[in-house]
This record gives sequence, C-alpha cells and structure tokens, in this order.
Amino acid sequence: MAGRVSLSLLNSLVRGNVIFRSKKCLRKSVVLISRCKARSVSSSSSSSISAAQPDLSSHLAGKTYADLYDLSVRDPETFWGSIAKERLAWTKPFDQVTDCDLSSGKINWFLGGQLNVSVNCLDVHVAKDPDRVALIWEKDEPGTEERITYRELLEMTCRLANTLKSYGIQKGERVAIYMPVSPMAVAAMLACARIGAIHTVVFAGFSSEALAGRIQNAQCKIVITSNQGVRGGRIFDLKSTVDKAVKSCPSVRHVFVAKRTNESVPMGKLDISLDEYVFDYTPGDVFGCVADIGWITGHSYVVYGPLCNGATSVLFESTPVYPNPGRYWETVQRLRINQFYGAPTAIRLLLKYEENWVKKYDRSSLKTLASVGEPINHEAWEWFHNVVGDGRCPLVDTWWQTETGGVCIAPLPAEPGAEIRPAMAMRPFFGIQPALLGEKGQIITGNDVSGALCISKPWPGMARTIFGDHQRFVDAYFKPYQGQYFTGDGAYRTEDGYYQITGRMDDVINISGHRLGTAEIEDALDEHPDVPETAVIGIPHEIKGEVPFAFVVLKESATENQRAVVEEMRHLVATKIAKYAVPDHFLVVKRLPKTRSGKIMRRILRKVAMQDTSNLGDISTLDDPSVVSEIIEAHKRYRSHAAKK
Repeated sequence: MAGRVSLSLLNSLVRGNVIFRSKKCLRKSVVLISRCKARSVSSSSSSSISAAQPDLSSHLAGKTYADLYDLSVRDPETFWGSIAKERLAWTKPFDQVTDCDLSSGKINWFLGGQLNVSVNCLDVHVAKDPDRVALIWEKDEPGTEERITYRELLEMTCRLANTLKSYGIQKGERVAIYMPVSPMAVAAMLACARIGAIHTVVFAGFSSEALAGRIQNAQCKIVITSNQGVRGGRIFDLKSTVDKAVKSCPSVRHVFVAKRTNESVPMGKLDISLDEYVFDYTPGDVFGCVADIGWITGHSYVVYGPLCNGATSVLFESTPVYPNPGRYWETVQRLRINQFYGAPTAIRLLLKYEENWVKKYDRSSLKTLASVGEPINHEAWEWFHNVVGDGRCPLVDTWWQTETGGVCIAPLPAEPGAEIRPAMAMRPFFGIQPALLGEKGQIITGNDVSGALCISKPWPGMARTIFGDHQRFVDAYFKPYQGQYFTGDGAYRTEDGYYQITGRMDDVINISGHRLGTAEIEDALDEHPDVPETAVIGIPHEIKGEVPFAFVVLKESATENQRAVVEEMRHLVATKIAKYAVPDHFLVVKRLPKTRSGKIMRRILRKVAMQDTSNLGDISTLDDPSVVSEIIEAHKRYRSHAAKK
C-alpha cells in the first residue's frame, strides 16, 4: 500500500458534500468520477512495489524513488497537488495546496477544496466494479467468514447515514462508535464521514468509565454499539457497558444497537435497534490488517486506506490463539490473504509455539508482511520473516503515530532491489523530512547519531488540532522544538542514513500496541483512599512490548493490609481504564524520589525496576538522595518474595 496513493492523504481529507440513497448516489458519483478522472486501484503485491515505480499520478510517472522523495520535500505543492487532483474525487477543486506554519501549529492543506472520504472509499469503486469484495469479515469462529461487496457496503453506509440524519445528527456533531470489529462498525465510520459528522471510535475493551470520559470530552449526541461482542470464544456485553456510561453523559440523545449475537438485551428510552445484513462473495485482492478499528491502525489500514484504494480488506474479530495458535495462518490459507499487517506483540506471542502451527497451513498467497504499533525486536522479525514468510516475502517495519495518520518511515517504497534491514523502519515516506534534535534544541547533522525524532515539514496526513483544545496541540507537538513537529520518540540515524526508532521519550507506554499515558494509570490508582501517591513507568515485556510497573506510597494505616490494597488498585485500573492497563508489578515504597521542585525522577525508578542500579547517574538534584537506597532495598525484598511463590 505504501507504493500507492498516500493513505495519510486519504485519511486526512474528510470534507465536503454528501450524497444519499443508492440510485441518485450512483448517478451523481459517476459524473463526479468522470469529471475528476478518479481511478480504482487494487492493492499491490510486494514484487510490484519493490520492482516498479509508485503509480502516484501521470505527472510523476517514470520518476525513480529518489527523484520522487526529493520532489516531495523540495516542492510539496507540485507533488501532493498532482496526486490529489488525479487520484481523488473532488466535489469542489482546491485553490491552494498548502498553507502551513509548524512554529504556530497552523496546518492547512488543499484550501478551498471539498471532497467526501466515503465517496472516495465506496462510490468510486461501485461505479466501476460494484461486485468487488470490499470486506472479508473473519468472525471469531474459523470458517464462518462473510464477504461484503462495495455495492453492499455503500448501501449499508447510506442507510445508516440516513438514519443518523433522521435522528438529528448534523455536520460537525460527534458520534461515538463502541463496537466489535464488524462490517456494521465500518459502515458506521463511513456513514459519519458521509454526512460530515465526527466519529470517535472507542476500543470495545474499555470500561464504562473510560467510555464515558471519551463521550463527555467530545460531547457526543449518539452512541452506536452492539448488544454483545465475541472474541476468543468468549462473549462479552457491550450494551450494558454503554448503559452505565451514558448515565453520566447528558449530551447523548440516542443509542443505536446492532445485533452481533442472538442474545436479547434490555432496551431503554434512548435505545434504537439496528439490523445486520448478509452478503455474497466476489474475488478480489485481499489486504489483511488484523488491527482493531478502535485504534488508528484500524482507521487507516482496515477502513479508509484499503477501501479508498479499492482493495478487499479483512475484518478480524478474533484473537491470534483462538481456537489455537494457528489461527492467523489458517485464515491466510482460507482467505488467500496477500498482505498481512500485524503487531509485534502478537508475533512475540506466537513465536513461543511450535513452528508447525505456521507450517501446516498454505501461506503461498502472502506477498508482503508488515509490523505496526511498536518497534519489533530482532527475534520476532526473523521468525516473522523466515517462518511465516518463508524468507521470500518483504517484511516492513513501519513507524507512524495516531497523530501522523499513516506510515511515515518504512523500508518501502524504495529503489528496485534496495535492502531491507531487520527491525528497522529505515526510509522516510514521501513528504516526510525527519530531523534529529539535541537536548538544547539544535539539529543534529551527519550519520551515526541519536536524538529526539522530529519532522521538519508538514505533510497532508498530519493532525490539525486536538478537538476543543488547540493550544494543547501546539504545546505538545510544536513548542518543544521550535519549527518542528515533535514525535515524542527517540531515533538513531545509522552510518548509511537509515532511521531506527529507539522508543518513547515521554511518559507514554506501549502495551501490546496500545499507547497509554502513565498519568492515566496513576490517576486511577490515586483514587484509592489509602494511596496518597503513585508513579508508573513502563518496563520491557517479551510478549506485550511494555507493561506498567507501579511504585505505590501507602498511608501508614494501610501498611499492614498491603495485599488487599493492591488487589483493590488492580480493580480500580481495570474499571476506570481497561484490564490490559493493570500494572504487572506493584512495589510499595515509603516515598518517591523527587527533585526539590517536586518532580518525580522517573529514570531512577526505571533503573530500579530494570535491576540496573550500578549507574544511576546524577542524583544530586533529589530533595533527599537517601530515598534511592530505600527503594532499591524494597525492590530486592519484592523480588525475593516473588521468587518464593
């Protein structure tokens, strides 16, 4: 997909007029397509990506990767303007390609233009090949998949869009989507985009309190959910979670309820039932990104990216190990998946099992493998490449963020025959100009250097703002390094000029591909009446990537009841955030290491948790340096106790 039209461009352009109902919609979209000369493009095989030049626009045809990249950073107006004009269907052409100023957080692209991403995802392809498969819904039970054509997905989207309008949703208003991975969830996203509503897709594993917080922040008027979800052979209630959440959300007017299982659920005065549909099969190229649509990967590479490019996209509802550790590869064999895009967390989990769970299935359809969500370690990369891909499929380690909209650094696209190094993102994508900055804000030049990873120039897919708080957006991403977009990650530039991501530089941890601020966990822990103070850091985990490690200060009255307090804290985090956010470790300490200004020195806590106390660095700024030896001794006792269990 990286060799095709920029997914970040497609994901960022949700604007413009809307078209309803199938017959009128199709007729108008045919005129629109003819006027804009939009083309339907299926996803490419790895060989065509690596051996052929990217098919971006006729204006850019025949140029090498090096020429294209140089043009994208030297003359972004020409580069992105030609792609946007030729590859997207516009209801109103744009007047100006870009007007951006990173120092002030001003991000404007394609000024004066209007388009609708739902039309580009659906109508464009329905007009040309309506029976092409858009989605393959890989349901929890193997062998029960359903196939949805572009025509059927358009009809479902239009019906749901009309329903939203009939219940008063207007352009700019917010809709919360709290659903399992399903065609109805995709249609809900596209329906919102179609009428100009703003969707917030909430991961269906979040608790009622976490869901309520997101609904309140966005002031959502409608919630779309399912009666239940199914995952890994287990059924979990969704409607009851929504019921609890909306009690504290006065902005919610209605709750739309789709039916995933046959179990009936109580329906209240806010609730409106939605019906599911059954679909037929048409062969098509199959793009298998197994991410949940509640995360940005699902937005970009399950829904908007593949559908805008006319690909067939897999909706994976289950888990990597249900009903057994061969589930991914059995799915590849049965659905003939061509591109497989997964998380390093899942790969690390699966490599612990016998290779026979992979090799017993036919994976000859695979053309490209890719990892997303966090840096992939060398062991997992080698297993993914050699065992799953038989050493023949290019494996690309992609780096990007929620805020970037799509892939920013990846091994492909590149010149024909260019090398791919294990566990390295390597090359910037078109329009991305990385920079490494030092502690004093200086740009670090040359190679074989490390620093804070920034991006020097704007690109179409980047975030524009934080909803309702633009100053926070500016402060977080553009103030740390003047004139630069600060990613929050550190990176190493090799002697050859390639980029390797070294990890987060702030207090955000990555648990199984889920980015979570340590402050959110600390806030939940601090609600316990016997816990005056906590500090949470992330430590490496061989399966999950990172896990939370909590340092906890208890009130004196609770020190004799530590075990019960810890269990209550586990419950607090699971209730207020999600089960995956519960710290793996709780270390009770008398006090935390703080500077004279009251700032917790987290690097010391990280060193203690990692059992790396031989070089703690400068601790002279601590208010009382003796606190360090107290914490080290407490950790030794903790390890000793754990070893006896």
